[in-house]
Amino acid sequence: QLQLMESGGGLVEPGGSLRLTCAASGASGFALEDYAFGWFRQAPGKEREGISCISRNGEVIHYSDSVKGRFTTSRDNAKNTVYLQMTGLRPEEAGVYYCAAVDVYVDYVCRQVTTWYDTWGQGTQVTVSS
Repeated sequence: QLQLMESGGGLVEPGGSLRLTCAASGASGFALEDYAFGWFRQAPGKEREGISCISRNGEVIHYSDSVKGRFTTSRDNAKNTVYLQMTGLRPEEAGVYYCAAVDVYVDYVCRQVTTWYDTWGQGTQVTVSS
């Protein structure tokens, strides 16, 4: 059973940066490279929306239009960790950020759709305010 834990959230001023970390753990022998990952954001009173995703081999990465050029998703399979580097943060990007994972058999695919994933972290709060 894969487990995910996000960290790195906090309070940042508009225009600031944060790096979120999604640490994965599982039963002995699990391999992070079997999983595609997604990052999602949920603002108060709103639905959870996809921000980015990364394929299991790391060669396919998608971003929502609103974060392209400012956010960067990466993974380090040796450290069982996925990252979301966020720069130029805006007040409207505040919310709880979640990472999600799904065991897939295809290298070059990921989706920014909540229903595609079956494992979620507990989320980390990001506040963007001066």
